[in-house]
Amino acid sequence: MIGRRKELPTELRGSHDAFHAVLEEIEPAKAGLVDVLPSTRLPGRPLNDAVGEYRTRLVRATSAMAAWRRPEVEDVWQACTQGLAQGIERATRLLESDADPHGFEGLLGTVEQLMDPLDPFAGAEERFRALRRRPRRAH
Repeated sequence: MIGRRKELPTELRGSHDAFHAVLEEIEPAKAGLVDVLPSTRLPGRPLNDAVGEYRTRLVRATSAMAAWRRPEVEDVWQACTQGLAQGIERATRLLESDADPHGFEGLLGTVEQLMDPLDPFAGAEERFRALRRRPRRAH
């Protein structure tokens, strides 16, 4: 018997695609934040620029969230929605403050604090993976 690959049920495919459209905003937002960290070759991107872009992308991601809401993923959808709101709030607070993290450790802590609320998106991806089923054989 040849093993068949697990697939998402048809009714969840659009939701999964919409989830990935949200990730297309979130992943570059996170990468832009990481760019503030200096490397041996580059000094690092200005923090306010990166945080401004991060906030803008999270707002865009928020506007796309409704497209992947389904009962099968409601709890992780809620966690992701709350994470986006918290990420936007943290970014807004940082942009409105005069805070200037000192040194690499300060920058790293700031980046981690901004990105932590987005952790539920990994759980959402895992949920979609868990919802995959082997297709039924045709007789």
